[in-house]
Amino acid sequence: MIAKLRRFFEAHTQAVSPEDKAHQLKLAAASMLLEVVFADDTLTAEEEALLPKLLTDTLSMSETDAKILIDEAKSVQGSATSLFEFTSAINAEFSLAQKQQLLLAMWQLAYADGQLSQYEDQIIRRTADLLYLKHSELIQMRNLAIAANRHIDQAPQ
Repeated sequence: MIAKLRRFFEAHTQAVSPEDKAHQLKLAAASMLLEVVFADDTLTAEEEALLPKLLTDTLSMSETDAKILIDEAKSVQGSATSLFEFTSAINAEFSLAQKQQLLLAMWQLAYADGQLSQYEDQIIRRTADLLYLKHSELIQMRNLAIAANRHIDQAPQ
């Protein structure tokens, strides 16, 4: 466990190329989304289907790359000890709009199964604090996610 964590930190502090740095940021963002997915200890079919789409939209990547990133993030996410490990990298590089987009994706995942668990809510709120987002931004992103979820639920099948 300690060795995994050490490798995680070393990999994140020794990024030399812009490609490595960009990949590490994408990995941190994917890990944040996985924190929401696994907050209630259940990976629903809706969450599993939505996760790659959110990564492609939020991080501008192909669906194939998103699925590879998810697999990598699952191994990294399990060895992380706190949200700060991910949010510190994101704070250093993401713009305000990118942070808001990530938070919106987290809310969308939380509402994907039609229920918001208290653990999903707590993780998203802590993340917003660690990303230095205002409470009003947190609520705005939540409301956008709820509205999008209602729109999907009401779509003809």
